[in-house]
Amino acid sequence: MHYKLTIQALYLLVGVTVLCSSCNQAELQTFQHSANVYFDLDTNYLKTIPDSVTYTFAYDMTKAQDTVNLLTRVSGFREGRVRHFRAYIEQDSSTAIAGEHYEPLKDQYPVPADSGNAFLPLVLYNAADLEDQSVSLIIKLQASDDFGVENPRIIRARVVFSARLEQPYWWSMWLGAYSRVKHQLFILVTEQTEMTTEGLDAPRNTYFANLLTRMLNNPFSWVADNPEKGYVLEPLTEGTNPNYHFYHRDNPSRTILLRYSAAAGRHYFIDENGQEVR
Repeated sequence: MHYKLTIQALYLLVGVTVLCSSCNQAELQTFQHSANVYFDLDTNYLKTIPDSVTYTFAYDMTKAQDTVNLLTRVSGFREGRVRHFRAYIEQDSSTAIAGEHYEPLKDQYPVPADSGNAFLPLVLYNAADLEDQSVSLIIKLQASDDFGVENPRIIRARVVFSARLEQPYWWSMWLGAYSRVKHQLFILVTEQTEMTTEGLDAPRNTYFANLLTRMLNNPFSWVADNPEKGYVLEPLTEGTNPNYHFYHRDNPSRTILLRYSAAAGRHYFIDENGQEVR
């Protein structure tokens, strides 16, 4: 009986020794391992599909630009000093144009002292052509004086962005013919992005549809009655019934044409297909 206990104790001692040895080796490897950076898109608030971030300006015509913050993490020990990481655009795999769709990347980005993460702020521009297409960027981290990039699977981020609206399933039930311009105006006037097809919601949905109709019938009154929204009607021609550009004062490059119809004796917004918005 005493012999068996001795053997069991010996096995236990060997096991503990091996475990401690493994722990010491792991600690030594971690200590000697160089610091690296990688993208953590799994926790990014804009993430929708693996390794990609999507963004749209479609729900806010007032924005001339916006910033998407890409979360970047550090593998390795934190340090009590500011360190810097670097990144670049893979041009051959990107369709977005620097200076037109986005602000060129900076030479490097800081990781605060004693921190294990930082953000790469990507500035996107609300360009006019984004109403008709999506563009994309491939951003890759690269080695700097402070960080390596050892794992190629997690140093790449794809950013897809546009200003394009798509017809929602509930649209035709309440609002008739669809166009992206009409959709933009609906969001602007009602401050709604969703409705339903439920009959019980008819009073609410009809109310919002009527708000849009009133605005389409008299955009001049709407602009005058809602100065806090910051929209402008700028005449394009002289005369009694000129045409106008409708836009937000903070984003004058994104305009909607308001054209006079002599046959109807009134102005209509013109959609992306050259048709009157009704």
